[in-house]
Amino acid sequence: QVQLVESGGGLVQPGGSLRLSCAGSGPFFSIYTMGWYRQAPGKQRELVAEITSSGSTNYADSVKGRFTISRDNAKNSVFLQMNRLEPEDTAVYYCTAQFAAKYWGQGTQVTVSS
Repeated sequence: QVQLVESGGGLVQPGGSLRLSCAGSGPFFSIYTMGWYRQAPGKQRELVAEITSSGSTNYADSVKGRFTISRDNAKNSVFLQMNRLEPEDTAVYYCTAQFAAKYWGQGTQVTVSS
């Protein structure tokens, strides 16, 4: 069983930056593929970025070049650095951990608005 807790969300102006963090508990954290998903009001949940146990990354086209996912296995943590934020990035962001089963965090709100 893996428990995930996100932090770092908030209100930011367009063009600004935020760094989301996700702290995981449970054994063998390093073997999980970690990901960030988001869900905007009235829209389906979508994959933002993911990072495998070997460090390979994958990004949604809409965030390529602006967001960076990273992990620190020693601290059971995964991060999402978000730069040049746009109003369209406004959503609840969820951290996930997957190895056979997929686990979800509770989510953290990101609002991009002037």
